[in-house]
Amino acid sequence: MASSNKRVFLDGITTGNPVLVSLLGLCPALAISTSIDNAIGMTIALVVVLLLSNVTISLMRKIIPSDIRIPIEIIVVATFVSCVDMLMHAFMPSLYSSLGIFIPLIVVNCIILGRAEAFAIKESVGRSALDGLGTALGYGLSLFLISFIRELLATQSITLSNPFNNAQSVTLHLIESAKISFFGDASGAFVVLGLIIATTIAIREHKANKAAKLLAEKKKVEAEKAAQAALINKANQEGSEVKC
Repeated sequence: MASSNKRVFLDGITTGNPVLVSLLGLCPALAISTSIDNAIGMTIALVVVLLLSNVTISLMRKIIPSDIRIPIEIIVVATFVSCVDMLMHAFMPSLYSSLGIFIPLIVVNCIILGRAEAFAIKESVGRSALDGLGTALGYGLSLFLISFIRELLATQSITLSNPFNNAQSVTLHLIESAKISFFGDASGAFVVLGLIIATTIAIREHKANKAAKLLAEKKKVEAEKAAQAALINKANQEGSEVKC
């Protein structure tokens, strides 16, 4: 059971990553991934909404009529998105302004509705919470990677700010060569995303080929052992017949 729960959690980060594998939620991922601050803010919002909506829908799964379950799921998600939107507006105004319309648009994010419909409506509260947390963290890690590459190449540095008062906390100058402003534009976002997806596919194929090769070698060794065992048995039988 523990290994099954671990798989549920890790699936959203690795094999079922919503951005790099399922290619879901790409619009906000490309639009706001100009800085790590934006990535962190969107990740926090998505973790809260996805975790709470998955848990709530799982709790209600036995009383939700099947013919109106999708409208109910949207209402649940919209409730938590509204709460996150107002809290960020009140306590993180600079981050709220930076993310803009993409906070309210979490309501129609296909990742959240997809996990609610495909998982939370069928599974227990604990497993739904793990699924929501893993999927949100998988989305956040992808967003962080895209933002890191884009911000670094476009500005030569990485800046982290305090989201509560917009005070700059630290700036790391990591590149001394010329800035590549292209990566700060929408077209640069597509290029970075494409390169990251290509890399992940190459890594998955390499692992799959390695596993297939190991399996083939294992089968070959087992076949050789079986053949040797058959020869030994045959030799023993022939020896017994000669003695007789």
